[in-house]
Amino acid sequence: MKIKIEYYLKLVVGFVMFWLLPAIAISQHPADPYYLDGQDVVFVFDVRDYAKALQSKGKDNVDFADLHIDDVAISGKFNGWSKKGWHMEKKGEFLFELRKKILDFNDAFPLEFRYIINGKYIAEQNRIKADEKNYSDKFLRDVYKLDLSVLKCTDQGNTRFYLKGFPQAKEVVLAGTFNGWDEHTTLMQKTADGWELKADLPPGRYEYKFIVDGVWMHDPASKENVRNEHNTFNSVLNITAPITFKLQGFPKANKVILTGSFVDWNENKIKMTLINDVWTSSQQLNAGKHQYKFIVDGKWYTDPVNPIVEDDGKGNLNSILFVR
Repeated sequence: MKIKIEYYLKLVVGFVMFWLLPAIAISQHPADPYYLDGQDVVFVFDVRDYAKALQSKGKDNVDFADLHIDDVAISGKFNGWSKKGWHMEKKGEFLFELRKKILDFNDAFPLEFRYIINGKYIAEQNRIKADEKNYSDKFLRDVYKLDLSVLKCTDQGNTRFYLKGFPQAKEVVLAGTFNGWDEHTTLMQKTADGWELKADLPPGRYEYKFIVDGVWMHDPASKENVRNEHNTFNSVLNITAPITFKLQGFPKANKVILTGSFVDWNENKIKMTLINDVWTSSQQLNAGKHQYKFIVDGKWYTDPVNPIVEDDGKGNLNSILFVR
């Protein structure tokens, strides 16, 4: 499947904006909710700012020393608005910190997330605006008007969930990171020999389970399952995106190879095809960050139309592609 040139140009612009936005919106200053440190995204939470936010709500006697904050986590689209979130590490008397790799994020910067205080209360990232209401999916929908789901139910979608059997079940629900682990909304349809749901999902790595009449179970047909915090298994689904790589300017080359991190830098696996003086190759890629280069008759080249490059630490530059 070939991507039209307009979509290709849109991808290039997207790559540029992905890198420019962090530079504009994120200063490397501990007072910010997060900042970039090399290839890491560093999240910061200051208990003193949270105390000030509570005081601004009319609570005159709030002292950060008396808040007894033992646990801080962050929850956002990047982790399916998990109720447990990603837990931060206490780095001092008042500071909590969490480091994640840039490639852990599929959604575009600036990142939208909330702090979860002691597993119970919400604080917004911007100047740590406090709210004492309990954290729940309903709270996120009603107060922050967030759409927790990236899953769109449609017969023309790119994904089919299927559970064989269970003819006596009254209800089967699909829950996962793609819908905030909603236990009620995404109902599967009964078929002659099982239950199914057709949907459209953006590229990404998702975890999911089926809920059969209130009983949670992983997908018995899934090729990959991972253990979760309940010591059971979540099934894993990887949605790829069709990406067309193009290289102009070498119409007389004998052989052009596409290589990159997505093929462990194999120098022979992907041979490009010459079409109207343009070397072309279409690949299905997982969401996330990919490095790549072209090998033209034995010589290595970065992508001349992609301005985003990265040093590999050995003095070599690689072109960078973000799939979202």
